[in-house]
Amino acid sequence: MSDHPLHRLAARVGIARDWIDASNRPQQVSDEVLRQVLAGLGHPAGDDAAIATSLRAVAQAEDSEHLPPLLTVDVAQPLDLQRWFSAGSQARCALEDGSQHQLVLDTQARLPGELPTGYHQLDIDGRRFTVAVAPPRCHALDDCVDQPPPRCWGLAVQLYSLRRPGDGGYGDCLALEQLARSAAERGADALAISPIHALSTLDQQHYSPYSPSSRLLLNTLYASPATLLGERAVRMAIEAEGLAQILEELEQRPLVDWPRAADARQRLLQALYRDFSQGAHPLREDFDSFRLSGGEKLEHHCRFEVLQAHAMEHGLGADWRNWPAAWHDPYHPEVQAFANAYPAKVEFHAFCQWLTERSLQRAQDAARGNGMAIGLIADLAVGADGAGSQAWSRQDELLAELKVGAPPDILNRAGQDWGICAFSPEGLKRNGYRAFIEMLRANLAHAGGLRIDHVMGLRRLWLIPRGAKPSEGAYLHYPLDDLLRLLALESARHQAIILGEDLGTVPEGLRERLADKAVLGMRVLPFEQQPTGHFAPILDWPDNALATTGTHDLAPLAGWLLGRDIDWSHRLQLIDAATELHWRHTRALERDGLRRTLEQNYGALADDAALIDAAIRYVGHTRAPLVLVPLEDLLGCDEQPNLPGTTAGHPNWRRRFKAPVRELLDDEDAARRLELLAQAREQAWERDR
Repeated sequence: MSDHPLHRLAARVGIARDWIDASNRPQQVSDEVLRQVLAGLGHPAGDDAAIATSLRAVAQAEDSEHLPPLLTVDVAQPLDLQRWFSAGSQARCALEDGSQHQLVLDTQARLPGELPTGYHQLDIDGRRFTVAVAPPRCHALDDCVDQPPPRCWGLAVQLYSLRRPGDGGYGDCLALEQLARSAAERGADALAISPIHALSTLDQQHYSPYSPSSRLLLNTLYASPATLLGERAVRMAIEAEGLAQILEELEQRPLVDWPRAADARQRLLQALYRDFSQGAHPLREDFDSFRLSGGEKLEHHCRFEVLQAHAMEHGLGADWRNWPAAWHDPYHPEVQAFANAYPAKVEFHAFCQWLTERSLQRAQDAARGNGMAIGLIADLAVGADGAGSQAWSRQDELLAELKVGAPPDILNRAGQDWGICAFSPEGLKRNGYRAFIEMLRANLAHAGGLRIDHVMGLRRLWLIPRGAKPSEGAYLHYPLDDLLRLLALESARHQAIILGEDLGTVPEGLRERLADKAVLGMRVLPFEQQPTGHFAPILDWPDNALATTGTHDLAPLAGWLLGRDIDWSHRLQLIDAATELHWRHTRALERDGLRRTLEQNYGALADDAALIDAAIRYVGHTRAPLVLVPLEDLLGCDEQPNLPGTTAGHPNWRRRFKAPVRELLDDEDAARRLELLAQAREQAWERDR
């Protein structure tokens, strides 16, 4: 390691100056980029004096006398405390279940590994802190089935793509509930859904589910108010607002018109709230209980929504970083006074969250109540909008001045800027990992599983200063051991499985660490070939990763076979003629290789529909403990939900299925493929048990 003060500072805070790119070539971050990333982390490094000051501040924070508010340890393992305490010190332990215990630090000042799993309060020599004792691994699929090995299967769906009568132009939690019942009746164990994090209520031009305002709350557009308030209340609100015609028009559209659909839904919700808030509503007690249990995270989000609307009305913009200084602090008296001045507006947003949470709860209850072993699998975005609610309310724990992305690689020569911010490793430690824990709990509350997008972020993230190019970033390392222990603890407490999206450049050894914690990786059929056109044999697929035919960022199998994704890249001028020719040649090799592999296993395939049938059987026959098939592949759709690298031109996050959700799984192709998948999973279980 260089002895230059700038380089030492970067290393001390976890920035990797040297790294290996996707082509396995060594790269080095420039000093100028280091200075900018360090500034985004809160460590000024503009000149030698600033670097020296930042180094002293880091050293002071790392002082051996500083006791973090939370420490993690594996169950039955001793916890080394010699940095802070002496051998033989008495530890008073207040366990999570309310019981009290006395322990003595051993001769090496270690806390004996006698505490059960959970969050426990310790007092040693008058100094108090929390110990999170984690189970050996996350809740696993083995824990979900009666007869191991698990050979489960399920569907994957973009929630908005579902269609039901009266939906107002996009799928909601009632459509999800209906799909859950239909899938469970056919033997599915799981239903994986797109993220339903809270987006900005006001800025509906930006509707990517992976760029949320907050990962702690829900997108209230997905509420199904009739399930709580009744069809009559909703019908009356629609009539009062004169919404019937526009809702009918939106419902008939092949694509979601997010700005208009969101505006209509907000008007409907506001009318419902007016009725709810007048007099003693029979569900008022349930709402009040929900709001009380939501605590600070709910109150902060609701206040932010009202502040943001007020700021936009007065020309201050939607980004809190451009608001008056007093409004930057969620705890500032002026923010409190503002909330007190508009209690009904704040309560309206809590009302919308209540409707959405209860609607989502119904969908998970329907899934589990009808026999699914897992039920809903929620999707956790890798970050949040730096201008949004979560970054505002947890400023010490999120890096609002840095954006997450990816360095240049073979497919993205300019790199990627995902436009979202990530956790601060130092901020997490300072605050006892509060923001990470509350995020896990929020997303596991009504799900039997959680997919972590870009799970490599538990170890490192490529962070880019605001205004810089994606190539002008650096990898920041995260406290993987602590994060994995907390993930295992919350997974076990919620009895929910964890999936890690580990596609792309994966740091060496990470997949093994995740497998040790029972975090399932992902294996996607089009990627399981080496070299090109040579697909992995069925029994070579691992048993520590889920298997799937595709993802939301890929063309469905029907479109992959036709090269629809390449057509789009050509149409939008994302590739030059030489690249297009190369891609089409490669796709022909891949297509022929897949057909050859499938025919070796299942005999001659008459057409592309038969090839898709065989592909679904193929992943079903692998040793994967869980197989997920996107609804697009069941139905034979050829267009993908999202085309990476585009914000215009392609209808990202807008495509809808033609048939109502109650009829989707009765489609001839879907019904046949569901039966083939169920049979393949049963055969895989018989083979492997």
